Amino acid sequence: MSESRSLAACRRALLLSACVVGWCVFASAAMAGRIVDDRGATIDLAAAPRRIVSLLPSLTESVCALQQCDRLVGVDRYSNWPEFVSHLPKVGGGIDPNIEAVVALQPDLILMSTSGRGRDRLEALGYKVAALEPRRLSDAKRVLGAIGTLLDVPPEQGAERAWREIEAGVDAARQSLPAHVRGKRVYFEVSRGPYAAGEQSFMGEILTRLGARNVVPASLGPFPRLNPEFIVRADPDVIMIGNRSMQDAVNYPGWNTLRAVRENRVCKFDSTESDILVRPGPRMAEAARIMARCLADKAP
Repeated sequence: MSESRSLAACRRALLLSACVVGWCVFASAAMAGRIVDDRGATIDLAAAPRRIVSLLPSLTESVCALQQCDRLVGVDRYSNWPEFVSHLPKVGGGIDPNIEAVVALQPDLILMSTSGRGRDRLEALGYKVAALEPRRLSDAKRVLGAIGTLLDVPPEQGAERAWREIEAGVDAARQSLPAHVRGKRVYFEVSRGPYAAGEQSFMGEILTRLGARNVVPASLGPFPRLNPEFIVRADPDVIMIGNRSMQDAVNYPGWNTLRAVRENRVCKFDSTESDILVRPGPRMAEAARIMARCLADKAP
């Protein structure tokens, strides 16, 4: 009789253990793929997404940096790297996505910026939408990790590896610069306005890592719109301008008086270089090399 009670007790213990383990497995599955995006919304995926639409180039590139390009089924019109994504269906832009085209692709995850339109409508239709928009280097690292979490890519194989490569590339760019570049004052124009890359932006932080000084202080925010007179008064040693920003620096009032303009210390990046420079994603090491080359060539 005591043996029967003992066996029954063992069975109950095993059943309880199985239930506990089962609950833990269920809880773990429920937590898999969970992040809080940049609007504060919790995105919870029960399974790793297999069909992803990306509506921001830096997010597209981040998916591919995690070696998951094959999960992308559609991208915005500006996503053009790596070559693989140029053959995917284009579903409009980040601020004007074609909702019908996105829905037709039947995605199980949509990646977009916090300023992108159509998010509420897509969520109302039942689609999972993660809004991610990095502005600083720390944001870019966090976003890379968040995408890795959503895609169920182990950090050591994905986000951590990719970030180590970015850090190593930026450090190598800094080490390649001659000593005279250190401390040179730089103005980086992101787009016509002029809108600048301030000290708080990821571009500004890369410039700082390279040893340059940004004439746009952190107090003005990451990407402030400036009065052209601000740059005239700042009188930078080197000016960096994207191809999509402006073709001729002297178009702004007073800029023909700048020494950097008069002495041709202006780097005008082509469209390919500009894409690399303005995207806070896995090609930031290459962006650092482009900036370093400009500084080495143009710094007085």
